[in-house]
Amino acid sequence: MANYLTLAVAGSGKTRSLVEHCASLPGNRRALVVTYTQTNQAELSSRVAKIAGHHAGIVVMGWFTFLLREFARPFLPFMFPGERVRGFNFDGRPHPRSKGLRRFLDSNGRVYACELGRLAHALLGCSQGALLRRIQCMYDEVLIDEVQDLSSHDWEIVDVLLGSTVEVRMVGDIRQSVLSTNPRSSKNKKYAYAQAVHWFREREARGALSISEEATTWRCHPDIARFSDTIFNSNWAFPTTNSMNKTLTGHDGVFLLRHEHVYDYVSQFQPRCLRASANSGKAFDLNYTTFGLAKGTMCERVLIVPTAGITKFVQSGTYLAPIPAAKFYVAVTRAAQSVAIVVDEPGESLLPYWNPATAAEQAHTAAGAPHLR
Repeated sequence: MANYLTLAVAGSGKTRSLVEHCASLPGNRRALVVTYTQTNQAELSSRVAKIAGHHAGIVVMGWFTFLLREFARPFLPFMFPGERVRGFNFDGRPHPRSKGLRRFLDSNGRVYACELGRLAHALLGCSQGALLRRIQCMYDEVLIDEVQDLSSHDWEIVDVLLGSTVEVRMVGDIRQSVLSTNPRSSKNKKYAYAQAVHWFREREARGALSISEEATTWRCHPDIARFSDTIFNSNWAFPTTNSMNKTLTGHDGVFLLRHEHVYDYVSQFQPRCLRASANSGKAFDLNYTTFGLAKGTMCERVLIVPTAGITKFVQSGTYLAPIPAAKFYVAVTRAAQSVAIVVDEPGESLLPYWNPATAAEQAHTAAGAPHLR
């Protein structure tokens, strides 16, 4: 059975492509659509209901719900006879020395989120094929959105699905690998976050997966798209982003911004203000969103208060480590028309500075220029 992965740039319409695929399915085709975050699950449910609501065979659920409903709840007795799952413990962790049932479930019978992937993978083996046969009877296709968010034992589960009779379709963007279903796990650590691209390419080399890349963004201005391509080293072999954004507003592209001009900029353009974490960006009293929480959103303009690593990248081109690079990529590509990065000294950067005097002069010149028809 063929399996497919589409690696797509920010603003390319990844989720839309999954929903449109669902809408095109024959009425007797049964498809499960899964994703990690609750926000994305809600978005998928809304889009599927709107575009493919006529199709009764499509189910949307979160990744943890998938593992609970189709793995842990029905098949726990294969591993622990007489026991059953009574709930879900998202934040808790088992005692480091816990073994047996208490490794996976707390004293109230709630399965630990951090151990759910491990349990689900173990149940695939303990059930002697019954679990997988059940999934194959229930679904013809499994579609995974934002697949780069998976981690740890999740990859073992996807591996099993790739070898089953279920058709697997996945979409994601490795450059937006800022979330993880199990960030503390050491299992498959070499494929964590942006490194997941190596897992995909290994499966493609084995013939288990067909990978296509979508490099067209409908969101980001060409200058933003070009800048976003520089964030990762060329060794990652990501394709060059092609922008279809033809909008001109008079303030488009990527700019540097000195500290003393931040409030003027915010007053004039009302950008979404982004910072790496709740503990950064305290030099300014702004209404911030963190890079991670901004994932999955879009706006016309962003202002980025950078980390020391981002500042160094802007000034000298020194590449960030994969996870900080992914977070910076997410921040930059939220914007459709302009990105402003707060950096006082340009170093070797050729990015232009915005300042109130230059902006006023440009506005005056534009106002006095003849209008050609």
